[in-house]
Amino acid sequence: MTAALATSWSTTLRYARAAADDFWCAVEDRCPGRLPERAAAVFLAALGRLASGGDDPAGRAALLAVLGHAYRRYRLLPHQVAVEAALTATVARHVPGTPELAAAWAVAARRASTAVTPAVARAGGGPAWWPAEVIDHDRPADGVAILTVRPWRRLPFRPGQAVPVCTGRWPGRWRWYSPANAPRPDGTVELHVRAVAAVSRALVHAVRPGDPLWFGPPHDVGLGLDPSSRADLLLVAGGTGLAPLRALVEQVAAAPAGRRVTLVVGARAFADLYDAISLDKLQCAHDWLTLVPAFSHDPLAGAGERGDALTVALDHYQPGQEVHLCGPPPMLAGSRLRLLAAGVPADRIHLPTDPVA
Repeated sequence: MTAALATSWSTTLRYARAAADDFWCAVEDRCPGRLPERAAAVFLAALGRLASGGDDPAGRAALLAVLGHAYRRYRLLPHQVAVEAALTATVARHVPGTPELAAAWAVAARRASTAVTPAVARAGGGPAWWPAEVIDHDRPADGVAILTVRPWRRLPFRPGQAVPVCTGRWPGRWRWYSPANAPRPDGTVELHVRAVAAVSRALVHAVRPGDPLWFGPPHDVGLGLDPSSRADLLLVAGGTGLAPLRALVEQVAAAPAGRRVTLVVGARAFADLYDAISLDKLQCAHDWLTLVPAFSHDPLAGAGERGDALTVALDHYQPGQEVHLCGPPPMLAGSRLRLLAAGVPADRIHLPTDPVA
């Protein structure tokens, strides 16, 4: 029945605007004054996606983070039965089905409510999502995009955090991305995206300036700077894992404290250094920043630049440094053991953890 749920939900999304209206009216009838009409479309898309299943653990965590805040903000937890009924009625209105499919949706809606309940308990205050607009879209390398996005309201994130992101091209699918900048006066957020799966491919190949995005609540993932520490930093980036580490560099630049920062940026070859211009500007502006490229497959790389990012980084490690590392899963696998073997104390190793809803 899982396939039938996914298929019927895809069909419902073909009538997204009408479905959102139907859902809001059903919720309003059962518990008036809770869910704002303007929030119905985003809420329904997320709830329907959660109920119909199919997400990987990270995508599910992003969905639950968004829905947990939404249920808390709109005080919907005591009205879960009404929300479940509104969801099942909305699907039934747009997808001719059987009694078995209706029963399956009732079970799926109840299961979604059960999953949301602990997420509500963990949710903080503030909005469930921040509507935003893409104002710039650059393709600096094959399969990579840099998006500059302006939220309608300032997004209260800290460098090193991850944020759920949703595009209108895939309603209800939320994926985690880390801003590549420290908070800016104009409130814009820079995202670095590599085309890997459906959402990231849409962000790279389909989204254009003027398109809407939504940001969910920021979450800590273990990469933020310890506010009580003034230790020097060794930052090790692979691929678009550069994004949160570049944000840390900007954070240090905004509040100089005598720290020295070494940023090792790993890529297959020079052409894959997609953010080279911004990095060069940062290095030219700050004498405390040392930028070290690491090329794993470039025969023209110099002796000190040849190898994977962590191998090159360990050549630059100095006792007392805090080490922050972010990159694709193959890069992260075994990295803690390698750092420990190199003499880095466990409490000075910072690797990304899975966001928790």
